[in-house]
Amino acid sequence: MFKHHSAVYGTKILAGLAVDLVYFPAWWYSGGLIRLIKYLKNFLAEREKSLALLVWIKNIHIPMYGQYDWQGRLISFFMRLFQVIIRSIAMFVWLIFVLMIFIFWVIIPLLVLYEISFQLK
Repeated sequence: MFKHHSAVYGTKILAGLAVDLVYFPAWWYSGGLIRLIKYLKNFLAEREKSLALLVWIKNIHIPMYGQYDWQGRLISFFMRLFQVIIRSIAMFVWLIFVLMIFIFWVIIPLLVLYEISFQLK
């Protein structure tokens, strides 16, 4: 009787494994890719919030500390311009990082298949 249960459950497990192996590429390039894109979009939005880049750009012409004389305006403008440039570079680095993750996600199954076929030769 023990052998009967292991045969039944063994075939169910193997059938489930076969279905998962067939379904995996479809999920990887459809549902999984959509989830990854949503996650990366939220990740970039959070990085932009933490850098406050849009706030710096929006307030670039507003003098800091309420100094409305020409020296205060000049110093404020160049200080904020410097901050916008540095924060834009940081945001660009995060964007490159996200694009690398996306490209890696798309290419990795193809690379695995290539390596498997290379090993079978």
